[in-house]
Amino acid sequence: MTNTGLIPTNKIIERLQYENPWWLTGNIPEHFATMSRRLYFDLFYPFVTEQEVRRAVVLMGPRRVGKTVMMFHAIGQLLEDGVKAHKIFFAGIDNPIYIHRSLQDVVNLCMDAVKIDNLDGCFIFFDEIQYLKDWERHLKVLVDAYPKTKFIVSGSAAAALRWHSTESGAGRFTDFLLPPLTFQEYIHLKNQNHLLTQSEIEYGDIKVPYMIARDIKALNKEFLHYINFGGYPEVVLSEKIQGDMGRFVKSDIVDKVLLRDLPSLYGIRDVQELNRFFTYIAYNTGMEFTYENMSSDSGISKDVIKKYLEYLESAFLIKVLNKVDVSAKRLKRITSFKVYLTNPSLRTALFSPVSETDAEMGNMVETAILSQWMHRENLDLNYARWKNGKYEGEVDLVLVDNKHFKPVWAVEIKWSDRYFSKPADLKSLLKFTEANHFDTAVVTTTEKLGQNFYNEKAISFIPSSLYAFNVGVNTLTSKSNVTAV
Repeated sequence: MTNTGLIPTNKIIERLQYENPWWLTGNIPEHFATMSRRLYFDLFYPFVTEQEVRRAVVLMGPRRVGKTVMMFHAIGQLLEDGVKAHKIFFAGIDNPIYIHRSLQDVVNLCMDAVKIDNLDGCFIFFDEIQYLKDWERHLKVLVDAYPKTKFIVSGSAAAALRWHSTESGAGRFTDFLLPPLTFQEYIHLKNQNHLLTQSEIEYGDIKVPYMIARDIKALNKEFLHYINFGGYPEVVLSEKIQGDMGRFVKSDIVDKVLLRDLPSLYGIRDVQELNRFFTYIAYNTGMEFTYENMSSDSGISKDVIKKYLEYLESAFLIKVLNKVDVSAKRLKRITSFKVYLTNPSLRTALFSPVSETDAEMGNMVETAILSQWMHRENLDLNYARWKNGKYEGEVDLVLVDNKHFKPVWAVEIKWSDRYFSKPADLKSLLKFTEANHFDTAVVTTTEKLGQNFYNEKAISFIPSSLYAFNVGVNTLTSKSNVTAV
């Protein structure tokens, strides 16, 4: 092969040999092999091995959630399953050595390196694919040209990946979203599964299988730690990083998205304005906003704010929750909405850790719980807010069946135990259950677990940490289960 670029071909092959040590050793690098697998791995791996459908797998997600590690774990499993080492290729496209090279060029160099003349039965991994201009066109060509080859790509520039994979790659790509750690995964990585045991809870007139705490105080301690430091595997496993969240999370996750990824994708000129806007949202995570008060507080026009919200949501930094009224009807014109961070530890990175008694704890618990639901498929999550004369009512979380346009369940998120003995104080929730003919609802607590009744309404009280854990469990086992408590 001739040299076609700034870097000699033999040097690129040397790099590929370094990135693919299993060609010689038969194993992935030790530091990847010894890392705990994310629980999402069992969902991801079948997409890697799927041969019936001719599609590339696009592994998407925010920075630092473990996409590269998951790719190496997949390679390790392929080797364990008997796939020949020379049939597995990996290339980190963010390496400048691949500049001006097409994906086909990289594939050809891999074939040269292992001395094979066809790609039948090969698994080809491209990491950080967004660094290649028009990557989706290149990938689509490869998928069409090599029907007996599996292509798996990853990227952090979520907005670009999602946009392009639905446009140019229609019918050729399968998206797999890897979110920040769920609380369940956090417990798994910390080896704290002994804190929970399988049991059941009362939900209305039925008993539902549920993981409950052996020691709720110990679980809450972990939950608080999760809120402050739990979104990213490296942070969870490193006390050094936890001691300097601003340096690691802010510079490596937030700043690179705000100052580099999004400006390059959307041509944003005033990057500091976007940075200030995100900081403003992060501080107020879980609060209700209007375009008017956002504009007044930030000094940014409403039209620009709408764009910024769209960009930040597409980059998996925030989640916008829309409002319904007391009958779960959506308003024709969006006048107000809530904005949440996709992971509460982002706030810690920008400001400081919260304690159980801080005023912000309520909103942080809300953010943590919503982040467990955020990556369910086909869920129309909302919050309810309404006005009736001088009375204003609100319910934190409402699932609407988007086929029948009826509410399915309601959850009130509290970091308090007082409502267990005083369910009558849950006026908004009770009004919502009455308006929608619900016999039951869920209220989260600090430690209290059990069911109480008010006017024949059965209210299930569940500690916030337990509720978050079980939503994560249900997300993994059945991401489309819209009836899960």
